[in-house]
Amino acid sequence: MSNVFLLYMPSGNAEAMVHYEDTIKQKVALGRITPHVSAGLRAKLLSIFGYSPIAVWGSAAGSRNRANFERMSQGDDILIVEGDSIKLIGKVAAKIESEALSRELWQSLRGGDTSWELIYFIANPRELNVPFAEFCSLFGYAPNFQLRGFTPVAPARLEAFYEKYDDLYSILVRIQNGQPIAQKAADVALPADVPTPELVEVSPEEIDDILNLPVASEHVRMQWKLARLGLKAGERVWVPVGDQAKLRQAFQFESFDAEFSAGIDLPHSYIENIDVVWKQEFRIGAAYEIENSTSIYSGLLRFADLNIIAPNTLYPMFIVAPREKKGRLRAQLRRPTFKRLELDRKVRFLSYEAIDEIDQFFANSSSGLNVDVILARSEEAA
Repeated sequence: MSNVFLLYMPSGNAEAMVHYEDTIKQKVALGRITPHVSAGLRAKLLSIFGYSPIAVWGSAAGSRNRANFERMSQGDDILIVEGDSIKLIGKVAAKIESEALSRELWQSLRGGDTSWELIYFIANPRELNVPFAEFCSLFGYAPNFQLRGFTPVAPARLEAFYEKYDDLYSILVRIQNGQPIAQKAADVALPADVPTPELVEVSPEEIDDILNLPVASEHVRMQWKLARLGLKAGERVWVPVGDQAKLRQAFQFESFDAEFSAGIDLPHSYIENIDVVWKQEFRIGAAYEIENSTSIYSGLLRFADLNIIAPNTLYPMFIVAPREKKGRLRAQLRRPTFKRLELDRKVRFLSYEAIDEIDQFFANSSSGLNVDVILARSEEAA
């Protein structure tokens, strides 16, 4: 369970807003940071951010702030609250205590030796404009709760929140967009009216697919293309451990993450076996289930599990298959359980043919490639 830290900035604090603009909105080049950090921390930042600029914030080293800073761990959520609104949410990527880095990043506008040496590097920063009262309601605070300084949410409040809900980031984005939020199901297991994978009837056509080795290799080819497109889109890429050797052998491709990130909030067992995952630092950018040698039903089961434990999921989910299999997907989505989970609205169909066309179009360039391009070429599943 991730900690949640709240940082309050009083409205009209000119110095805080200048620093916010300089090191969070504009971010900081790695070259300004590395002279003031250890080789180990530099390697960690490179593994998370590459050479992209990094959002950085810091707090003064009072005893209360230091105690909270020591509790802070990679993957924790941090919210910046200005006045009565949440202005930003992000993930703690790493931290350091450094007066030298503080002097490099933040000069006091009032003169003197003010220092913000308790420094944290923020992954996946997203600007928001959500009333802080909404957060108070979610975590059981009084509507008029007065936030001050740098404050962690108490463990009991975190436990109560995560018993009901999945991802704080997704929920706040949904609130900002005027979308409903859902509570988690009481049990991760699929309802009894859905058969387990072992009891699924396999059609003659699917048996032919499984026995046809050239077709089976299409699965690996699509994994490779989606992984390569993900890198071109500036995403980090995950494929299941059992498939990594196949991509190395067939395409000499090794540019996937060696292990799944500790900062992802969901239980890893529900993500690690999805065929291809695009990741943005500690957030999932898109998930792809490639269906050729297996039943489309198995991919939907994985997405169903995800939607039971994380009903407020925002990232797109794709069933990837040859164009002629779209009818099978539509038929499976008519199952009452999948409809109850609204998978017919959340899952999109992405054909092999569309992936080939995208791959060919971006063969010599990556400019403009992102998940929105994939969404535009995908189709409604139902």
